[in-house]
Amino acid sequence: MIPPAIQNKMTIVEGDTTGLDVDAIVNAAGQGLLKECWALGGCPTGEARINAGHNLSGRYVTHTVGPVWQGGVQGKEKLLRGCYRNSLTLAGEHGLACIAFPAISTGVYQFPPDLAARIAVAIVADFRAGADGVEKVIFCCFGEASVDAHIAAMA
Repeated sequence: MIPPAIQNKMTIVEGDTTGLDVDAIVNAAGQGLLKECWALGGCPTGEARINAGHNLSGRYVTHTVGPVWQGGVQGKEKLLRGCYRNSLTLAGEHGLACIAFPAISTGVYQFPPDLAARIAVAIVADFRAGADGVEKVIFCCFGEASVDAHIAAMA
């Protein structure tokens, strides 16, 4: 069970991260972001890089590469945990109060949405339990099934 004080720092919305008014969004799109990320040496799966927000609503974009599920072999869950943990760490290091995550890897990378939501919520709860800086985390879900998976993971 996630303590209520930590649950209150997490919000679930349905929509698109690129339109949210937050300090940083986690997103893998955009030409300017891609060029800036490559200048930082790229981003291996499970890691994260922070970039300027370019033309998006957030001041920053955290770029992270989620794992392709492929049956869950070869440490896929560990890599997904790294996506969330490393993005949160960068947000804290940059003094960002609010970060928005999509449901990483649950689209074309076929990570099971229920498992991905449980991983996301657990990592954020663990991070919030011992972290300073990041005050609010938004799980920005694409579709009702993703919203339901995140709600169940927080229960």
